[in-house]
Amino acid sequence: IPFLFYSQFVQMSCVSDSSRLNKFLRERYLNLPQGEFCQVTYVWIAYCGMDLCYKTRTMDFTPKTIADIPEWDIIGQTEGFSTEMLLAPVCMFRDPFILDSNKLVLCEVLKNTREPAESNQRNSCNKIMEKVKELHPWFGMEQEYTLLGVDGHPFGWPRLGFPKPQGTYYRCVGADRAFGRDIVECHYKACLYAGIKISGTNPEVMPSQWEFQVGPCEGIEMGDHLWMARFLLHRVCEDFGVVATLDPKPMTGDWNGAGCHINVSTVQMREQGGIEAIEKLRKRHAEHIRVYDPNGGEDNKRRLIGCQVFSSINDFSAGVANRGASIRIPYRVAQNKCGYFEDRRPAANCDPYAVTCAMARTCMLEGEEELK
Repeated sequence: IPFLFYSQFVQMSCVSDSSRLNKFLRERYLNLPQGEFCQVTYVWIAYCGMDLCYKTRTMDFTPKTIADIPEWDIIGQTEGFSTEMLLAPVCMFRDPFILDSNKLVLCEVLKNTREPAESNQRNSCNKIMEKVKELHPWFGMEQEYTLLGVDGHPFGWPRLGFPKPQGTYYRCVGADRAFGRDIVECHYKACLYAGIKISGTNPEVMPSQWEFQVGPCEGIEMGDHLWMARFLLHRVCEDFGVVATLDPKPMTGDWNGAGCHINVSTVQMREQGGIEAIEKLRKRHAEHIRVYDPNGGEDNKRRLIGCQVFSSINDFSAGVANRGASIRIPYRVAQNKCGYFEDRRPAANCDPYAVTCAMARTCMLEGEEELK
């Protein structure tokens, strides 16, 4: 009995107090009619370009397009608490938590001079995407993440010791291998309801590690949809009392890191003989590594170690059906000599705006300035 009590206590301590509140009581209030009013939740990227923030306002009508959503003032976090910033709505989604007709709105953060804030990578990315829009660039990103208890311990792992070694968890099924499937399936449904272009999900190599894919998205839409999908992931995890981390190497030792692979295609690549971007990427390997995680490559140093199906951070490589290369060319693409390629270097915590912008600069523009 003492052991069972201890086990239950440890299990309870791994989840947040908020997740244990009475959800049936919560539903009583969420089901109340709200008349003509609409709750609009503004979501934005703050601080170092990784933290997501939000606040909600009431509108007396249901917005039909993004043009119906007004800008909103906030107090700037990056330049001191006396600095007023602006939230400029850019993309609207349905709210899967409080349902129709309520909305989620992704926003750019602008200074009071209307210049983009330091954390705002979208602004410069959008300018580049406008330059290459006739190429109809398609992107798909594979977001890996790891589930943790609120104490930082991987969700589902033994409290003492480690789970069985990697090898049986990838795309697995079973209570002894798949940890947190409820979260994954709820997140998937939330994304579909919201209107996010989520295209799939699967368990990853490390236990309690998962992946979802977003795309294909054209141009700036890639960053918009992936950022909102991340917001929904954190919000769903909050309901379950656990944490989703995008740390590129959440566990030291012989455990896989987490990436955010990007698949890239233009209208020329989708035609015969269209895969010609590999050598351009080779020449700018160091520049891309610098923008593939928010710390200039320092996070990826822990992940891109030249083993565990990860390329070396110091070397560029490309290969057909080679998951250990920097760039993987799918077998069917190599056969057909057209299609897309996968860059496996971006870290899980990358900014998709920075990554897609770098891709467009290198592969789709001639003579562009050095990557930022």
